[in-house]
Parts: sequence; structure tokens; C-alpha cells
Amino acid sequence: MKTVTPPHVPAHGHGLPLKVGTRGSPLARQQTATFLALLRAVCPMLGRSEVFDEHIITTTGDAVQNRPLAEIGGKGLFAKEIHEALEAGRIDFAVHSLKDLETTLPEGIALACTLKREDARDALILPPGMAPRDPADPYATLSDGANIGSASVRRQAQLKYARPDLKFSLLRGNVGTRLAKIEARELDATLLAYAGLRRLGLGDRASVVLSAEQMVPAACQGIVGITVRTADKSLHELLAAIEDPEAKAVSTAERALLAALDGSCRTPIGGYARLLPDGTLHLTGLVARTDGTFLLKRGTTGLIQDAEAMGRELGRELKADSPEDIFAP
Repeated sequence: MKTVTPPHVPAHGHGLPLKVGTRGSPLARQQTATFLALLRAVCPMLGRSEVFDEHIITTTGDAVQNRPLAEIGGKGLFAKEIHEALEAGRIDFAVHSLKDLETTLPEGIALACTLKREDARDALILPPGMAPRDPADPYATLSDGANIGSASVRRQAQLKYARPDLKFSLLRGNVGTRLAKIEARELDATLLAYAGLRRLGLGDRASVVLSAEQMVPAACQGIVGITVRTADKSLHELLAAIEDPEAKAVSTAERALLAALDGSCRTPIGGYARLLPDGTLHLTGLVARTDGTFLLKRGTTGLIQDAEAMGRELGRELKADSPEDIFAP
């Protein structure tokens, strides 16, 4: 990374300290700490603790834990209040799990930076002492009619497609809360993003890490995105020094896929892009019914500079070849 000079007077004239907005979960705080460490690494003048002021923001998605996301407003539930703080000038940067950030941002707010992707895969979490019988078939360990805790329609649809006998119970909350439910054997299993477990030092809690073929990840899973005001050009320049080019390419493809599909929170959608050894980009997209009665998965390969167009085209193809009711609001 190159060393850069910090912005002395950003567009809104607020100077230092720079205010960083984040959700309050342990995972969100850890992601924010990683972001600030990267900034300090490329700009030693930002190394003093008083340079940054961290603001914890409770979003609607955090506040309401006993209902599915689709019932409390759909898209942007983990970002709305953070956007408002950015628009009002109460914060200068906002740190997001990029999979939670809607594809169309409010006017005046830009996705300015994507950080290096962690492992994008999902992890199956089983109760203590229970190990998968066959790594090639990780679901074989689940008993007939097992009760799986999840709030993700994407995960439910893919599991139901593989195992129609499985039952599901709503399970929301931070990583620790979900793990505790499984440890107490209140549920037979759950699925979590492996990236979150790794960032919290809990990677060993994964009973089995599912391949992207076994469980297509959420678009942008494992990527941290930073938003700022569009007008804050000096902050854009600062963030350019820590952006990861590969994360930028794969997230561009995956977000374009999401935008083309334009599904609601009730629509099971998966998207996963990766760079191949020859430098080309491969993108997998998935659309399904929550009950597992329909699942369509396709892939495409192209040039990295065509990431956005690849995502748009694959999204259009998947939508055209899927039942219309899947995309009902």
C-alpha cells in the first residue's frame, strides 16, 4: 500500500476528528477496527487515537429481532439510520457488511471503498459433540425433520431444495446469540457466514464449511464496504488507497446481479463471483423459492472489466427464466 496524506478539510469543513459510523454488534465493531487499522497503515498521521470518533448507530434491523426482515420493511434495514447520520453530517464514514447494503443508495451517498474479502462461504453449525458424518454430504448428519434456525430465505431455499423434510424456526441476533441457541440444543442446527466467525476468532465453531456449490453465498458476503458523502472528494481519495481491486471487481458483478433481479427480502437470491487463475471473472447466480420447490442456478465467465455488464446480463437471464411469483413484492 502507498502512504497517503490525510484530508485536512473535507468537503463539509469539519476537519478532525473524523467520525465513523457503525452498527454495535461485536462483528460490526471488529470490522470497523479493521477498517481503521488499514487507514492508519497507509496514513501514519492518522495513527493517534483522537483522530477518529466512533459512533454506534442502532438500525431498524438491529432493534427488531423477533420478526423476519421482510415483515419490517425489506431492503436497507441495516443501513437506513446510518445513511441518515451520513446525510446529516453526524458521521463522515460508514462501515457496512456489504451484503446488507442496498444496491441503490440514497442520493448524495456513495460506496467509496470495498475491503479485501474474507471467506465468502456459509458454515453449518451443529450442537456440541455432533460432527458431520460425511463431508461430501454435510446435510446427511441432520435427522429427518430437523429444526434449523435461520432468518435467511436464501439459506432456507437451498437447504429445502436439498432436504425437503427439514423444518425452520426464525433465528436472528448477533453471532454469539445464534451460537448460544445451538449450544443449548434449542435448535438442531443453524448456518452462519464463515467470514463473521473468522473475524470474531470463532472459525473453529464451524462444524463444516459449505462450498459455494453446496450453498451459493449471499452477494457480497464477506466484504466490508465503506460509504461516504459523494461530495467529500478528499475522503474518496483517502479510501482509494485501501480499496482491494479484487473485492471491487467481484462486488461490482454481484451487486449488478442483485440490481437486475430486483427481488425483495422474500426472494431467495445468491451471487458469488471469483477470479479464475487466468485472470477472468466467474459469476454464479441463484434464484429460488423459499420452500425449495424451485431453484435455478447459472454461471458466466468474462473479463474483469466487464464485471457490471456480466452481473446485469446474468440477472436478466435468471429473472426471465424464473416464475414471476418469485419476485412478487
